[in-house]
Amino acid sequence: MAHGDITHTEIPVSDIAKATEFYSDLFGWKIAEMPGYEGYPMWQNPNGAGGGALTGREEGFTQPRSVIEVDSIDETIAKAEARGASVLIPKGNISETSWWAVILDPDGNQIGLFEGEMGG
Repeated sequence: MAHGDITHTEIPVSDIAKATEFYSDLFGWKIAEMPGYEGYPMWQNPNGAGGGALTGREEGFTQPRSVIEVDSIDETIAKAEARGASVLIPKGNISETSWWAVILDPDGNQIGLFEGEMGG
């Protein structure tokens, strides 16, 4: 995946089992938990072109959030802050070879950042 591509979309839900049934039935999405990512069931479009995850709804996370791949979360955060964004969730590990963070753009939209390789 190239720098700047949307890797996936996170959809906050209050009941993961109900949401899994709803989205599977409505759109034909294949939704499953991956080993090591329990509680974060991932969905795939029927054509395989996109996907995301269902995640627990929390205060401050009530709308879908796109996650964008970047070469460096640290550099992207510095650049974003210089342009009026702020950090909502600081950089954290997903695995030994991947990291994530969330920024708020100047309009208050949450944008997820992903750096690295999955599966490592």
